[in-house]
Amino acid sequence: METSPPDIESLYSNHHGWLLSWLRRRLGDSFDAADLAHDAFVRLIQRPRRFDSTSEARAYLRAMANGMCVDIWRRRQIERVWLEELASRPEAAAPSVEHQAIVVQALLEVDAMLRGMPVKAANAFVMAVACDMTDKEVAAELGVSTRMVRKYVAQAMFHCLLLEARGVAADLPRHMPHIVPAASSPG
Repeated sequence: METSPPDIESLYSNHHGWLLSWLRRRLGDSFDAADLAHDAFVRLIQRPRRFDSTSEARAYLRAMANGMCVDIWRRRQIERVWLEELASRPEAAAPSVEHQAIVVQALLEVDAMLRGMPVKAANAFVMAVACDMTDKEVAAELGVSTRMVRKYVAQAMFHCLLLEARGVAADLPRHMPHIVPAASSPG
């Protein structure tokens, strides 16, 4: 069942103020609360739903908004750690603002990728790659065999390759000119 545009208008007028107030209390920031409340209703426009009661609509909006809060907190934590890392380096070695934005975006994508993986696989990858632990150390920490650690790390590396492939594909022009093979010269 889908929500028709008048139903979305009704949902907005009946619940926007409540959601905005809930988000303000949760985030402690009026501007972020307004942005997330807006985004919640945009999502409802993109994927309409029908609610049988006010409590059902509010429960859905609260659950959606809570997930959005977690996302914003996770993003800020990643940005904070990145800024702390930059602050620990000499100012002359600081990357450009554009490069910093690219790094933060890449970190967010890797974070999302790791959250989408089984916990042990994600932990094995972080321990092996970021913490430079040996397979034996990771295996002992996770309570698995070294063979399983290699499998987990390979699984994560495959996901990293998929991320990279999506990035490359996004950079390709939408309309590639037809490439006509050159006529071969007689041999």
